[in-house]
Amino acid sequence: MDADRIHLRALEKSDLALVHRWNNNFSVMRYWFEEPYESFVELEELYNKHIHDQSERRFIIENSDNNIVGLVELLEIDYIHRNAEYTVLIDPNYQGRSYSLQATEQVLGYAFNVLNLHKVYLLVDERNEKAIHVYKKAGFIPESVLIDEIFVEGAYRSVLRMYALSSSNCDSFSEQDSLKQEKIKAAEAES
Repeated sequence: MDADRIHLRALEKSDLALVHRWNNNFSVMRYWFEEPYESFVELEELYNKHIHDQSERRFIIENSDNNIVGLVELLEIDYIHRNAEYTVLIDPNYQGRSYSLQATEQVLGYAFNVLNLHKVYLLVDERNEKAIHVYKKAGFIPESVLIDEIFVEGAYRSVLRMYALSSSNCDSFSEQDSLKQEKIKAAEAES
């Protein structure tokens, strides 16, 4: 089944009720490595605090029927080193329809072509194979493993850090990126 095409738009205050619902869904928030159960007042205060923050960009993902299917973020945008952290959240009712891949590709295009960033990185639970597959398909490369980095459901878990570079154009990687990838694979094979 072909997925609907998606589009991104800025997060608006009117979207906060839905974001609040996601923030209070444990099964959603465990993948964001954040404590669930944030109050609406806290979320609204956070929105008001960060609305003009140039180190963050938040977008709502809408499908072709204009249904809100998720949220993507560029965080910790560093205009000196030209990098940022990427996060994506897809509503459980809309998962498995390639919305995450499309949104990731669009955000990378925005990060590299509009914000002129050089590197976008993300953190993902190393056991979240579906997400890792999507990120690789979008052009992310494994960079390192952070051991026992997060605490979820009573246990520490390791996190995979992945990256995409603007020079890669998310489709083809430079020779330097290929060498880095080979070094990572060799290190993984040794451990």
